[in-house]
Amino acid sequence: MMRSRYAALVLLSFGALLLSSFSLSNGSKPYQKQVLRRIVIDPGHGGHDNGARGRYSNEKDIALAVALKLEQALHDELPDVDVVLTRRSDVYHSVVTKASIANQAKGDLFVCIHANSADPITHKELEGHKTETYYKGKGKKRKKYTRRVPVYHYWHTPSPVKGTETFIYGVGKTEQRKEAASEGLDESLDSISLKEIKALEEQDANDPTKRMLASVMTQQYFQRSAKLALTIENQFQQVGRISREAKQRQKGIWVLQAVSMPAVLVETGFISNPEEEDYLNSATGQQEIADVITRSIKIYKSSLEKQLRSSGSNSTQQK
Repeated sequence: MMRSRYAALVLLSFGALLLSSFSLSNGSKPYQKQVLRRIVIDPGHGGHDNGARGRYSNEKDIALAVALKLEQALHDELPDVDVVLTRRSDVYHSVVTKASIANQAKGDLFVCIHANSADPITHKELEGHKTETYYKGKGKKRKKYTRRVPVYHYWHTPSPVKGTETFIYGVGKTEQRKEAASEGLDESLDSISLKEIKALEEQDANDPTKRMLASVMTQQYFQRSAKLALTIENQFQQVGRISREAKQRQKGIWVLQAVSMPAVLVETGFISNPEEEDYLNSATGQQEIADVITRSIKIYKSSLEKQLRSSGSNSTQQK
């Protein structure tokens, strides 16, 4: 009973803290909290994990090149915000390590960079027919037969699918992490073993206070992640890219749930499409992607600041 009351008290105190983000620092002017102090950028894959493969390039290299340009763009446009990369070279980190880097950095936003891929289209054409021999029956009753069967020529062409997608995690699915591992994660994304997931989940499983606070923050992170994802896709449309919309991912992006901050995963284009592969490997294309994400983060930051100013104003009026 005491533990339950303590958990509820902590939760109420935490809620009050969120509502009073702007306190009066000198009795006259509200104190402006910095809503976005540190951004963590995660270039997908790396090292032995190449990610998706195009005609001549690997996803891991595109992700790193875009991430480095994004880091510079953020430094230029938001000099008061720190930027942390989970990797700066062609090295492999598990998603557990990536999440740990982000959480230890105490990031306020997590942006994961990837490139998409679609299966090639299979075509077939009738070339003619051939005679095929087959048998029926057993022993003395076994007889030989022939039949004419069609002969096809098969070939493949790249999928014409193109465009961007921005993913957020699906909120409210308590068994989602386990299901993602047991069902098999999307091979185009970073993977994690079921054993690793269970070990991490068991750390806080018996602490009701942590579970309650995590639930509150999860809802807030979900709303902020969704807002940023929608903004990113809107900004891609503004520069003429095809947007496949912001989406919730039901499985396959465990790292977005493992970080203690709003998080999005940006699929920058389809490496399987020759036209988009050229774009993704070009300095112009990579810079455009970095600029789009930077503008989106600036809009996101301004929105949070406006929200907090409004909360602070309401709090002051109530007093």
